Amino acid sequence: MAVDSILSSPLGPPACEKDAKALQFIEEMTRNADSVQENVLAQILTRNAQTEYLQRYNLNGATDRETFKSKIPMVTYEDLQPLIQRIANGDRSPILSAHPVSEFLTSSGTSAGERKLMPTIKEELDRRQLLYSLLMPVMNLYVKGLDKGKGLYFLFIKSETQTPGGLLARPVLTSYYKSDHFKTRPYDPYNVYTSPNEAILCPDSFQSMYTQMLCGLYERKQVLRVGAVFASGLLRAIRFLQLNWQQLAEDIRTGSLNPKVTDPSIRECMTRIVRADPELADFIAKECSKDNWERIITRIWPNTKYLDVIVTGAMAQYIPTLDYYSGGLPKACTMYASSECYFGLNLNPMCKPSEVSYTIMPNMAYFEFLPHEPNSTGSTRDSPPRLVDLADVEIGKEYELVITTYAGLCRYRVGDILRVTGFHNSAPQFQFVRRKNVLLSIDSDKTDEAELQAAVESASCLLREFNTSVVEYTSYADTKTIPGHYVIYWELLGKDSGNSPSDQVLEQCCLAMEESLNSVYRQCRVADNSIGPLEIRVVRNGTFEELMDYAISRGASINQYKVPRCVSFTPIMELLDSRVVSSHFSPSLPQWTPERRRLDSFKVNDDIMG
Repeated sequence: MAVDSILSSPLGPPACEKDAKALQFIEEMTRNADSVQENVLAQILTRNAQTEYLQRYNLNGATDRETFKSKIPMVTYEDLQPLIQRIANGDRSPILSAHPVSEFLTSSGTSAGERKLMPTIKEELDRRQLLYSLLMPVMNLYVKGLDKGKGLYFLFIKSETQTPGGLLARPVLTSYYKSDHFKTRPYDPYNVYTSPNEAILCPDSFQSMYTQMLCGLYERKQVLRVGAVFASGLLRAIRFLQLNWQQLAEDIRTGSLNPKVTDPSIRECMTRIVRADPELADFIAKECSKDNWERIITRIWPNTKYLDVIVTGAMAQYIPTLDYYSGGLPKACTMYASSECYFGLNLNPMCKPSEVSYTIMPNMAYFEFLPHEPNSTGSTRDSPPRLVDLADVEIGKEYELVITTYAGLCRYRVGDILRVTGFHNSAPQFQFVRRKNVLLSIDSDKTDEAELQAAVESASCLLREFNTSVVEYTSYADTKTIPGHYVIYWELLGKDSGNSPSDQVLEQCCLAMEESLNSVYRQCRVADNSIGPLEIRVVRNGTFEELMDYAISRGASINQYKVPRCVSFTPIMELLDSRVVSSHFSPSLPQWTPERRRLDSFKVNDDIMG
């Protein structure tokens, strides 16, 4: 097979021989997706045949799909929690995996409940590293010259915790950054960071961010890409620069390091980086002291070709703000992963955020897909759900992702809803739709994350003529009032203080949100009177920054933190309510008729079929 036929791109052949091999591997895996999947399942079942979990279901050594599907049930985290707790407490017998559990990977956590503990084994690091090694060979097909500069990435770890049985519990990215795969990675001219390892590996988020920003400023002309894991992380870095540019400029002017940076390893490595550069300090002071921060990324880092951040799912709301700060630079979403498993990569990373699709790599785990019917009440005991194999999914349909991993998760429901957009060879490509969860419910209504985001986007259109946008939001279902009602917290960014939206405009925003919500919500509002008027509470600038700081102080990972779209934890509610500057209610009832409800159901079906 000719290397230049591996992947279609604007630039033709791979950048180097190493890239050619990586792209060839992608081709081999995706051309033979079904047979790779068959082998993966056989390997997993063979190695874990003697585990307590598989023996429970009497597989008797069988490794074929039919037996596996007929005997092993789908499970959720709650189903596995008693077994996971035993491992966490020190039981070293082969419960889920024949290979010893090396550590637990923690989920990013939400505003309520404990973080999930995902058991993992050492070789999973190799699998994750393999997926990482494929990212730049794909990117090099679309962006020339990335070996001529560096990447400014804001990457962070958090301190580990230990389970009662002595195993580490930490976020998946902390595990990776602290591994030899990352710390002693071989030099790759296409993948050089401005941030030294010492800064990334510092558990103090201020010292880490300060040092990474300082290094990025020193090497501003070498920076070709700017990124973070999530869009919210990159915006946090911009906010950090807004708050600390004066001290950063002073350090550059004098060639000294802020005394607040006390980490010995950072201070030692920075002696090789920090130098007096009054001209650079003057430039930073000039740009950062301006009231207008539009295009600040390209003003400070003029050679930036793209932003490397996740802007799919809940992160999509950050796109307008990223466009504002970057002048509309392309946003590359390169991979799809979670604490449970790394799934796949984006083979067209420079596409529009709304067009991002991920190609599942069939060697990462055994994948099944539960057809997702939004209007379905679910399966019955007499008709259990039929799961679809990776190669058999259908374009345009939505599925919930179900995985079986080498670390012992069997037919585990991840909770992600994906829509099939096409195929690369025989491997399907998926658009991430949403997490399968209900955010808000007062009565018989159920509002999920995607629907809430769409309602916020619809309402925020009314703010455009005032040069105002919603930069952050969260919500909760207030059941203390009778009837209960939805409360939405908004943090606004106004670019013209003399032309702010009035109370009446914000009330219309409340109504616009209600008009965007589903027919069940509107029926409860109009016909049943079981839901009160929606309320928007505007909070002062910086509130969601404080919310993140609070979450980090309670053990959340700065790298994995995502603003919770629904909150119920009392201290968080109190923090938000103490920052409210104005409150607004929907001034009238939204439109609803039985006919309107039927139209809505047809629209949903239309959307499913693409």
